[in-house]
Amino acid sequence: MVSRRERVCRTLTGAASGGEVDWHQIDWASAHRTARRLQMRIAKAVREGRWGKVKALQWLLTHSRSGKAIAVKRVTENQGKKTPGVDGEIWDTPGKRARGMLSLARRGYQPQPLRRVFIPKANGKMRPLGIPTMRDRAMQALHLLALEPISESTADPNSYGFRPERASRDAAEQCFQALRQRVSAQWVLDADISGCFDNIGHDWLIANVPTDKVVLQKWLKSGFVQNGELFATEAGTPQGGIISPTLANMTLDGMERVLRKRFAPSHPQCRKNKVNLIRYADDFVITGASKELLEEARSLMEDFLQQRGLALSEEKTKIVHIEEGFDFLGWNVRKYDGKLLIKPAKKNVQAFLRKVRTIIRDARTAKQEYVIGRLNPVIRGWANYHRNQVAAETFGKVDHLIWKQLWQWACRRHPHKPLTWVKDRYFAREGTRNWVFRAEVNDDEGNSKFVRLVKATDVPIRRHRKIRAEANPFDPSWDSYFADRHGQLMDRQGRNLAPKLWKAQGGICPICREYITVNTGWEIHHVVPRGLGGSEARSNLTLLHTNCHWQAHSYTWNGELAAPVKRSFVEA
Repeated sequence: MVSRRERVCRTLTGAASGGEVDWHQIDWASAHRTARRLQMRIAKAVREGRWGKVKALQWLLTHSRSGKAIAVKRVTENQGKKTPGVDGEIWDTPGKRARGMLSLARRGYQPQPLRRVFIPKANGKMRPLGIPTMRDRAMQALHLLALEPISESTADPNSYGFRPERASRDAAEQCFQALRQRVSAQWVLDADISGCFDNIGHDWLIANVPTDKVVLQKWLKSGFVQNGELFATEAGTPQGGIISPTLANMTLDGMERVLRKRFAPSHPQCRKNKVNLIRYADDFVITGASKELLEEARSLMEDFLQQRGLALSEEKTKIVHIEEGFDFLGWNVRKYDGKLLIKPAKKNVQAFLRKVRTIIRDARTAKQEYVIGRLNPVIRGWANYHRNQVAAETFGKVDHLIWKQLWQWACRRHPHKPLTWVKDRYFAREGTRNWVFRAEVNDDEGNSKFVRLVKATDVPIRRHRKIRAEANPFDPSWDSYFADRHGQLMDRQGRNLAPKLWKAQGGICPICREYITVNTGWEIHHVVPRGLGGSEARSNLTLLHTNCHWQAHSYTWNGELAAPVKRSFVEA
């Protein structure tokens, strides 16, 4: 006998009566519209101070079919989608995702313990991660949909970590704005919170975070399993949970208000004392006109954190002069003869080069194209992270050191060959550029082509325009502002096909009607598949989200094959 919940899911997915639930038949455009409409209403109620309505709207969203579908979609598309919890399950098929959506019910919900793993930190220590099960991740994602509009509406203006539409480059640009002038603050409190995620007080979270208290308490007290043994959790929110960064941000929000109230009660910008707070997750810096002022600011922050069960790290917290400089988020911020420069930090560069050396060392007997395939994403990702800062000189040095490593790798492979032979074998000349590390490979159609090693200096240096502090992605009055920012980010993808398709579509995915951004990623879809004679003409191509691309290659709402139907949908 078919349960009521399963009949509801079939109604949502459009499956035929008595048939199986088909994940790819969900009307994502309708689901996203419903969820976003509720999120905007929550954000509006927060701005108006109507907390009773906020709670009612949160209940509607967390119990809606659209919210549950989007929650499952999120946890099955992110980087941890193939990492199981203690139950060993992953939702890697449409059927499992549909059944997972059916299981997201509050009544009788009991989260399972976290699977504890450790990953290395930059200082050589190990960072503990707690990995929830797929069902618990989806429940967290569901409640995060209802919590995020509140956190964005009440967040500190200059908090940039783990927030939608914000990134570390925004924090770096705010540092530049706060310190660049001759009359700017000369002293900086470079602070770090000791074990932030592990030590947040549960009582404070339950009392102050506006979400379902019963479900939140169950998450916090679920415990973790390490080496087959169950341990209780008395404090902290686990690193690895999808909702944990937002909980940590809401715990730390209020720092900026405390500083403004103390140092500039009548002026929001703290100009007299030159006090500015820039925070990214649990790393933050405070600028000030004097060392004594920052000592007082540090005392205020210690009192603020103590109420939440946290404390500053004695090892990492210090007050420095701007001429001495400080490291923040992988960059070194320092004034040279009165000019502020933000460069890649030495520790960050060294960690990157160690990773490159490890890849090359582990590929002693590998083919050249394998080495290029392993190195290219690492080099490109690192260079893109630093491309908005003063990094051209560092990029040149890094390229030279990588070339030395590759030259040694090539020479070790052929110890009895002349050096000119080794050079001709692995390095080529292309135009005016010599020593191009490249390999000849065959593509899927058997045609020969060259793959080349990416150079950091190939990535152009471009100044980043910081997000406006008060911008809120859940306030419709900011929609045009964020649309402009998305367009600028896509313009920086170069003269590739994807930005051209993006502009032609107005930045909208034709399947789910949501924005395609650099963060969401995309796939180029052939409306008429190549196997059915489809061409590479732009009229036959469209840009889709990854999940929407799967859907386009599966079924449409009426169960017919997607390819011939999607063209009319896209053109409409």
